Amino acid sequence: MKINKYSTKEFALILKGMMERSEREIRESKFAELMNKHFAATAIPKGIHCLSLRLTDEYSSNAHARKQLPSPELLPLLSDNSYHHFVLATDNILAAAVVVTSAVQSSLKPEKIVFHVITDKKTYAGMHSWFALNPISSAIIEVKGVHQFDWLTRENVPVLEAVESHNLIRNYYHGNHVAGANLSDTTPRTFASKLQARSPKYISLLNHLRIYLPELFPYLDKVVFLDDDVVIQRDLSPLWEIDLNGKVNGAVETCNGEDDWVMSKRFRNYFNFSHPLIAKNLNADECAWAYGMNIFDLRAWRKTDIRDTYHAWLKENLKSNLTLWKLGTLPPALIAFKGYVHPIDPSWHMLGLGYQNKTNVENVKKAAVIHYNGQSKPWLEIGFEHLRPFWTKYVNYSNDFIRNCQILE
Repeated sequence: MKINKYSTKEFALILKGMMERSEREIRESKFAELMNKHFAATAIPKGIHCLSLRLTDEYSSNAHARKQLPSPELLPLLSDNSYHHFVLATDNILAAAVVVTSAVQSSLKPEKIVFHVITDKKTYAGMHSWFALNPISSAIIEVKGVHQFDWLTRENVPVLEAVESHNLIRNYYHGNHVAGANLSDTTPRTFASKLQARSPKYISLLNHLRIYLPELFPYLDKVVFLDDDVVIQRDLSPLWEIDLNGKVNGAVETCNGEDDWVMSKRFRNYFNFSHPLIAKNLNADECAWAYGMNIFDLRAWRKTDIRDTYHAWLKENLKSNLTLWKLGTLPPALIAFKGYVHPIDPSWHMLGLGYQNKTNVENVKKAAVIHYNGQSKPWLEIGFEHLRPFWTKYVNYSNDFIRNCQILE
């Protein structure tokens, strides 16, 4: 018979060490997985990059790709308030195509739709080519680059220049996301949230553009602003009939739902209430609301100081070394629109399809607008397979550009 090498106490200590090492390895593996997902979410897929390049080349070589959008006789309708005006700001051509196509196909009166698609300078030619070569019957499409808005100059939006050039900002959004992080004191959920907050899109002018809608569209009274990661499944024309009761922003509140992951957001989820400036000015229990599908009454907005408040708080966060909040454009908007938000029925806007794997598919089918907010976009490999078909059904896979760029269904 072999004599036991270890005493009971020694064996217990060895076993404890093995278990702790195993737990640490599992934990480190989880954080590595989250980092890889973050990099996958912020990278541009090869097919989408190809689509932009090919369409840009088409713009330079094909007169049809450069034709005026909309045609000259339809230009007056761009400021006609009897039409339903949508605004979409994006540099993702494929995503823009899905948003516009889904809105038009779901509409009972597509001939009343006007889409104002805004993109950056590098994507403008490709975006214009797509909609010039793939006209959508009935609806009116305008494509503009931010460089084509006379009002949108650095003199008028100085805070954005500060955001883009500030060293702290650059390091925060483009630096090492693990360096200095104490992973032993951080839960995977908290870490995932911090990674999502570090997406470079949050310092993009296109992401901040919605705060300038009254100036960008001076002749319009009301618009619906859409993010590029949404799909429209129902006619949205009734949105223009909603009485906002003098408020500026019609939005779905995100604090009253059954889902404690997606619909449990109050101000405490976005702001650092240990900071005296936040504690003094905000209520941690106040209900948050969603960006991504918003009805904006531009007439009411022009009577407010919403834009200036937004700028002022962005500057405060910069002066405070980003200690007031960490999440992009929604926190300053929560402050700037405070008192100007009219809650709309949650069935108009369903959130979380980009980060909630357990999303109820039956609820998805019923929602007017579904929003793939989060990292797992439907055009990425990390998108959730059971939720992807709601998006892909609006992609024209027979299109030559999409086939040649090997964007596969």
